[in-house]
Amino acid sequence: MAEIPFNPFSLSGKTILVTGASAGIGKAIAIACSQMGGIVILNGRNQERLKETLQELSGEGHQIIPADLSMEKDRTRLIDNLPKLDGLVQCAGVGSQVPCKMIGKDDLEHVFVPNVEAPILLQTELLAKKKINKSSSIVFIASKAASFPSIGNAAYSASKGAIISYAKCLALELAPRQIRVNCICPAMVWTDLILQGGISKEDLEEAQLKYPLKRYGKPEDIAYLAIYLLSDASSWMTGTCVDITGGAKEL
Repeated sequence: MAEIPFNPFSLSGKTILVTGASAGIGKAIAIACSQMGGIVILNGRNQERLKETLQELSGEGHQIIPADLSMEKDRTRLIDNLPKLDGLVQCAGVGSQVPCKMIGKDDLEHVFVPNVEAPILLQTELLAKKKINKSSSIVFIASKAASFPSIGNAAYSASKGAIISYAKCLALELAPRQIRVNCICPAMVWTDLILQGGISKEDLEEAQLKYPLKRYGKPEDIAYLAIYLLSDASSWMTGTCVDITGGAKEL
């Protein structure tokens, strides 16, 4: 019998929750996890789009649990229906383009509730209900916007900076259980999020040529990095923020 080739990036036998799995980076991560043998639980607000993601997954045993993570009752329902997890990708979030002089309370709530409050409270309840297995991996999709300032991006950048700081503290607290916590910080990636930022696709296509690799990222680029962080290949890696920027030094 031929030996099965060793693959340190395999997710076989791992159950992974991906939030924000209905589109963009979250969808790409969910698909990649299934291709690497993981059993994927898809979360998002739009059930129909989650069903579309489900159709693109490889393998069997995956499931959909729709929930709005900004709503306490939805978070509780999600967690009550979860099996124990070996991996978690916190990807759900929103963008914002508001100049500093115009930021109001509603603008802050629009960004900070889904981007900071919801993932933190979700994490709290997951830990309280012992849904995270020992030696698991938690990945937060943050952004280089946290350290690359740009006009109109203050609230969004601040929300990603907050989640990075939280994740680093979480990594220390969970290290005794060998649970790893890392962030991925992408620069510009072709998703619906950047197309909703008020800049035309033509202008974005021109702007991406300023990147050393002459393009913005694809959701798959981020997904493959997430696979590394979720797999045992990164078992000595925690409390880090991995930049993936196509060589860009600014957004």
